[in-house]
Amino acid sequence: MDLQQSEEEAHQAALKYIKNILQRPDQLEKVERYRHRVARKKASVEALLKTALQNQLEGIRVGLKQLQICLEDVREEKRSFNEIENLMKDVPELYDALEDVQEENTKHFQLATALENINQILNVETSVQKAMAHIDEDKLLNAHQCLSDLENARDDLLYELHKQPKKHASDKITLNRHFEKIDTVVQALEKKLRLTLSHTLNAVRNEPESIVTALRIIQREENYDQFVLQQEEEISFRPPGRPRQWKAMAMNVLKEAVITRIEGSRMAEREDNKMWLVTGLEVLRQNILEDLRVVKSLCVPCFPPHYNIFETYVRMYHEELSNCIENIASSLQDNEYVSLLSWVVNTYPGYELMRHPDLNINIHQLVGPLLPPNRLRALEDEYLGNMEKNFKEWMGKVAKEQRSKWFSEQTPNQDHNPPAVILFEMINQLLQVTETIHSDVTFKALVMSIRQLDIFGQTYLKHVVDLKEHHFRNRDQIKFFTHHIIATVNNSQQILDLAQQLKQKYWPNACSEHYGDFEKLLETFQRIRTQAAGYLLEESFLDLCDHFNELFTKKWLRSTISVDTICITLDDYFQDYKHLTPCNFEMVINESQKQLTIHYICAMLSKRLSRPSTDSEAIKTKINQEAKRFEKLFEKIAPNLSQNDSPLKLISMLSGILVCDLEVLLLDLYTLLGNYPSLTEEQIVRLFYIRNDVKASEVRQKVRDANQTKKAMVTIDKQDCIFNEIVFNDKLW
Repeated sequence: MDLQQSEEEAHQAALKYIKNILQRPDQLEKVERYRHRVARKKASVEALLKTALQNQLEGIRVGLKQLQICLEDVREEKRSFNEIENLMKDVPELYDALEDVQEENTKHFQLATALENINQILNVETSVQKAMAHIDEDKLLNAHQCLSDLENARDDLLYELHKQPKKHASDKITLNRHFEKIDTVVQALEKKLRLTLSHTLNAVRNEPESIVTALRIIQREENYDQFVLQQEEEISFRPPGRPRQWKAMAMNVLKEAVITRIEGSRMAEREDNKMWLVTGLEVLRQNILEDLRVVKSLCVPCFPPHYNIFETYVRMYHEELSNCIENIASSLQDNEYVSLLSWVVNTYPGYELMRHPDLNINIHQLVGPLLPPNRLRALEDEYLGNMEKNFKEWMGKVAKEQRSKWFSEQTPNQDHNPPAVILFEMINQLLQVTETIHSDVTFKALVMSIRQLDIFGQTYLKHVVDLKEHHFRNRDQIKFFTHHIIATVNNSQQILDLAQQLKQKYWPNACSEHYGDFEKLLETFQRIRTQAAGYLLEESFLDLCDHFNELFTKKWLRSTISVDTICITLDDYFQDYKHLTPCNFEMVINESQKQLTIHYICAMLSKRLSRPSTDSEAIKTKINQEAKRFEKLFEKIAPNLSQNDSPLKLISMLSGILVCDLEVLLLDLYTLLGNYPSLTEEQIVRLFYIRNDVKASEVRQKVRDANQTKKAMVTIDKQDCIFNEIVFNDKLW
């Protein structure tokens, strides 16, 4: 660091500081105070520097002292190593001199080991026979003790051979050959343990001590396996045949027993018993419940705690049962899907099996579902797909049967229509069955049923249209056309009612998904109902066409035959229409009044009659009488139906215009157009054609004036739309 430069920088900083504090004359009085403050600050800084320097020097002094001590220690260690090195120079000569002693020492240890195990070495055959006798007599602990003694003797001798610097393979082979019958005892004991463990569930009921004995032997073997593996890491020696892993063997035996148990609950064949699946699943449920009860109450006390035998058994049953169910699921038919899904989803994890009070197992938390969710969904989709296919075939067959009946000479039954009831019985059965699985499947089945019903309805509508067109081409071909159409109207209404009941019973609350499918179904059958009802009236009014053409002619002025015929004909047709259900009958009544009004007003505006204004009163009276006649006709046909809003009142309303004074015509038109905004200028002009004393241009002008001055009415007559349906093809003038 450049001290001169630093001093210069400090000098410049001091000048700058003085300039800052002495900018005004009055600040000169405080010079002493500033000088005193700077002196104190300088003294403080010097004290801090002095303290820091002293601490630093003290640390250096301590470090130097420690380094001195370390240096002395290093010198001492070096002297010790030199002494050891001098002493080690004589070791090779000493090792060679003691070679004979080392060999004698090794022989001594070998002979000591042989002497220690002399009884086992000399009595191998006897010990093996003794162990085999214990195994035959089910004295497994004694047999295992004999086996352990033989193995310990062999392993000790092998270890002594292993420690020799010069290993001779022939010695090891000779020793192993001498003890080779140990393997026979091991195999016999393992076979006996396998046999005992394979009957665990029966043994714990009658001879639990046999299971405890087997488990004690297995635990001893497991402990020795762990000791051997640890010893191998330390001395690189492992006895032959180790590790035996008899615990894993025991688990495999228990698992094989579980597999045998599940396979033993073998189900009957489908050809032998239609209820084969239900019966088989029930047998499985009973067997598994009984086995797990035994495990929980009797096996748990016999097995060591770390085996977690109850959870282990549950996992083994769960795994093998899952495989069994998967095999069954690959070849299901019809309602077998429901039986299997209901068992898997509800019975197995529910209170009938795993949640049974004797078990109380939360199987989903312990191991998960019996079948994975994607497999369950696949089975559900397969089942619904099969049902959808069946629905298509059956509903198509119903539609064809209905069509064939329509074109036959068979008299239809008007009191009921089995297809609608049978359709919904079939759907109800499907939904009741799916409820045994879970609500999601039920909703899917409901949506599928609704869609298939809609497809059926569209096909049904096409057949109804074909029936109508065929009939109207030649009305003598289909004898019972009216009866068939009445049955169709009633059937459509019945399906609409049943669909609403179905929705109310099975549709989830506050669920808007797929609601459009339900609305589409209602629209389809409402369209069938409306169109079929229209065909009824189309047929009846087709017979009245000539009589409507006679209205408002000179003949009509002198006679009531046309109106009488219309009333008699309608009355006759409505004798058949009484077979309609009440709501359908009311709909047909309302529609027939509307059609009668339209036809009558069309005749009134058809320009067939032109009379002086003096005849207007008589024409009005006749029109009102005929309107009254029509109203009485419908009162007779439907006495309980209200006529307050009958469209027939439009006839009397229009007749009142015929006799109005031309001076107040504008006011009447103002009121009329306010109530019936759909009434057109052409229709009013045609009405006044009956009065030949009024010019069309004058009527047009008054209509335009009325339209310009009229105000929108708060309420509009609901029959106003009738005027939109009155259209003429001929020119007004």
